[in-house]
Amino acid sequence: MPNDFDAVVIGAGSFGAWTALALRRRGLRVLLLDAHAPAHSRASSGGESRIIRMGYGPNRLYTEWSQQALERWQELFALAGRPLFHRTGVLWLSPAHDAYTAQSLAAFWELGVEHQPLTRAELARLYPQLTLDPAVTWGLLEPASGVLLARRAVATVVEQAVREGVVYQRAAVPQPVQFDQRPDGAALPALTLADGSSITFSGSATYVFACGAWLGQLFPQVVGHRIFPTRQEVIFFSPPPGDARFAPPALPTWIDMAYEAYGMPDLEGRGLKVGLDRHGPPFDPDTGSRLPSPEAISHTREYLALRFPALAEAPVAETRVCQYENTSNGDLLLDRHPAFQNVWFAGGGSGHGFKHGPSVGEYLAARILDHFPAEPRFSLAAKQTVQSRAIF
Repeated sequence: MPNDFDAVVIGAGSFGAWTALALRRRGLRVLLLDAHAPAHSRASSGGESRIIRMGYGPNRLYTEWSQQALERWQELFALAGRPLFHRTGVLWLSPAHDAYTAQSLAAFWELGVEHQPLTRAELARLYPQLTLDPAVTWGLLEPASGVLLARRAVATVVEQAVREGVVYQRAAVPQPVQFDQRPDGAALPALTLADGSSITFSGSATYVFACGAWLGQLFPQVVGHRIFPTRQEVIFFSPPPGDARFAPPALPTWIDMAYEAYGMPDLEGRGLKVGLDRHGPPFDPDTGSRLPSPEAISHTREYLALRFPALAEAPVAETRVCQYENTSNGDLLLDRHPAFQNVWFAGGGSGHGFKHGPSVGEYLAARILDHFPAEPRFSLAAKQTVQSRAIF
């Protein structure tokens, strides 16, 4: 393996790809590795679509990061000539006393996020294909938000990074990671890969492990008890032929606070995407079954019948089993390894992290190169061993 690099990023998902690009743009010689391929079928960054939205309740840092990230994604897509962002709008459906949506509204006013509060009557007029049960009393629309075409978006980041000088290679690291340590243990000059080859350096390089649900397996003693991969299923339902009510612009992306559900309109003819945002059972990203469960399809269809009764009997067009890589409360994990000064973690996407890839990359580049002050909520020390979800 060549050794003329200043930084090695392991994992070519949203976090890893954007971090590699950010480090390269700061002048470093960067090697990007992935065990399979960018945004491969088992990756947390895999799949066709991800929501990008600004609403984060009281967690305004994530709203600011989403604003910044959307600009970076759009700049990249314009540079590549690929329209991989759909401005569908994002509609929050909220109960009367939902603090999270109300706090998002307050943040939108302060941070200049384009938004439109909607009464129940306005929701019924604008979106007649939605059935509003008593749980929904008002809505909040983000007109400028929407959907990133995830798999292709990450591939585009990697392609741009390679054009700018990042070296990408397919290679795996062993589980758990085995380091060739210096006697003082302060820095790691070498990394042995799963095939027995090594990355070695005359000096010390920076390693960034952006391995998603595999992060805990690679570092079981340090991270393993602080990352909780869960099985998540999304179902696509086919609207009737010629029925445009469930495609943009008639229907936005939506987040349903009362039922912990979300969905996207029919994009590119794939069908209406519906997901239940509750954490599923523990999941191994290597060995876990990717086949849909009858229970998940049944529960999702029950929600569909409640909110979109015209699709109650719609055929299933497509399914996907993926995983969240949850931290204890949903905050990202962006921190240095506690024992090694040149090893960094980028993970803990917790089901909402994909959109933040550009912000993650720029944050880590600033931390690594400029000694930018650490955000406490991203620290390893802030991650607990018992889940209590607070970030949605």
